[in-house]
Amino acid sequence: MTVFTCDDNYESILTCIYDAWASRLGHDNVRLQKGPVLQPDLFSNYVHIEADPIKAEKVQNSIIHKISVEAYDWIFYTTLSAEADAPDAIYRFLILGFQHGGKVTSMLTHPEVLRVMELQRRVGNEAHSFREFIRFAGIKGSAYVSHIEPKNNCLIPLAWHFSDRMPSENWIIVDDCRRTAVVHPKDEDFYMQYLTDEEWETLSKTEEIQDGYRSLWCEFFDAIGIKERENYACQRNMFPIWMRKHAVEFMREKTAQK
Repeated sequence: MTVFTCDDNYESILTCIYDAWASRLGHDNVRLQKGPVLQPDLFSNYVHIEADPIKAEKVQNSIIHKISVEAYDWIFYTTLSAEADAPDAIYRFLILGFQHGGKVTSMLTHPEVLRVMELQRRVGNEAHSFREFIRFAGIKGSAYVSHIEPKNNCLIPLAWHFSDRMPSENWIIVDDCRRTAVVHPKDEDFYMQYLTDEEWETLSKTEEIQDGYRSLWCEFFDAIGIKERENYACQRNMFPIWMRKHAVEFMREKTAQK
C-alpha cells in the first residue's frame, strides 16, 4: 500500500489526488491522508505531496466539467474538513464521479458518496452556526476583529457571508486553532493570511479592548432574557459550550469567576 500524504489545505489535497491518480498504482493500492502521520503503518510506503497550483486547477476543472458543479461544491467543503481521511474520501468519491457523472451526488447508497456528503455537511453546518455566533470587536474605528476556534476550517464560507454583509468595512476573522486569518480591506476582495507568532499575539489582544458596542450587545442580551423561562439545556443545545469561548456575552462569566 502506498500512502500519499499532504498538508491540510485545498491546493495540497487536490494535488495529492492528482498525483495518486497519475501514479497508476491502482485505486485499491493507494490511500490518501493528511500529514503529518504520527503512527505510520509498518508495511506501507509513504509519499508526501507538495501543493502544485497547476495540478490542483486541473483536478478542479475536471470535476466541474466531467461531473458537476454540485459535486465540486461537495468536494470543496470536504477539503475544509478536519478529518484526516478527507482526501481519501474525496478520491473514492471521484472514482464513482468520473464513472457516473453528475448523478453521483444522488447515489447515497454508496458509502463513498455518503462519506463525502457527511463531511461537507458538517463543515457547512458549522460555518452556518458561526455566522450567527461570531462577535466582532472594533479597533479604534479602523477595523473589526473576531476570533473563532472551529473544529473545521470555516474561514472561507464565513468570508463569503461577511464580504456580502459588510463590503464597506475593514474586518478580520481569526482562526485561533490554525493561526490563520481572513482579511477583508474596505471595498476590496478578502484574502487568506497565515499568521506569524507576532501577528497572532497582537491579534489575540483585541478581545481585551473595551468596545462600546460589545457593552451594548451584552445589555441587549440581558434585556431580552426572561428569567422565568430560562432553559440552560436548550441554550446549550442551540449554542454549544465549545463555541462560546469568544462570545462576549459569555466571556463576562469567565471574568466574573476570576
